[in-house]
Formats: sequence, structure tokens, C-alpha cells
Amino acid sequence: MDLVDYLQAYANEFGATLSEKKGIWTFTKLVAERKAFLSKKKLEYIAKFRVEDESKVLKFTEMLKESGSGLTSGGGGFDGGMSTGFGFKTESYNTMNGGQRGGSIEEQSTLFGKDYSYTFDYKEVRAKLEELAKSEGYGFKYQITSLGL
Repeated sequence: MDLVDYLQAYANEFGATLSEKKGIWTFTKLVAERKAFLSKKKLEYIAKFRVEDESKVLKFTEMLKESGSGLTSGGGGFDGGMSTGFGFKTESYNTMNGGQRGGSIEEQSTLFGKDYSYTFDYKEVRAKLEELAKSEGYGFKYQITSLGL
């Protein structure tokens, strides 16, 4: 087995998905989901990395991504009155990890102004990917952004 095989096995064990596009691997795990009347929001942990076999290094970055979709009630009509209908709204936004952080992503969910109920420690994921890389003789390079992975 090579490093990617070990990373795939870990993703499967962890309940995450691992996919590859143009040499960049994406590790995705649904952290939390909120459902309300005809709307849904979800928070995902996404780690991206490139395995450089020539230099024997795994370059790594991570982020939280929140997205939502569904119906929203209309508010405020043309003359300051009530709107008569409903609208459909989709949105997606994320924050790039500005440096290595320890602890639970639950602490970071306040950045989104949401009240998610979950426990997920992304420091554990980062440490496991680093451990797997080092066990196969690769270095582990954490990067703030995905540019130049």
C-alpha cells in the first residue's frame, strides 16, 4: 500500500470522503447539519492536500465551509407592507484556516453565528494525516491557503 491507500482507509474509517482532481486530494466530512421548515444548512470540514512523491512531502491545508438552501419568507413589500410570497435562497461561504488551531471546531462555529450541536476535533484529523505521512517517510507541510498546493 502507498500513502494514498492509507489516507483512503482512514477517510473510510472516519466516515469522510476522499477524492482527487488534478493531483489535489480533498478530504470532506459533514460536521453538522441544521434543518428547518423547507430549508437546510450544513457545516463541512474540508482538508486539501497534495502528495509530492519526488520531494516526499504532503502539503496540507484545511477549512470550514457552511452552505445552505431553502425557502425564506418574504419581508417588507414595496410600500413598507408585508410581502405576499416566499423566495428561494441559496448561499455558500467559507473561512480559510488562518493557522494551525487546536481544539474543537465547535468553538469556530461562532464565526458563522450559528448554534450547531456537535463534537468534532479537527486537530485530530490533521494529526492523523501527519502521522500517516510520516509513517510512510513523507514530510508534512501545513499551508495557510490552498494556493500553490
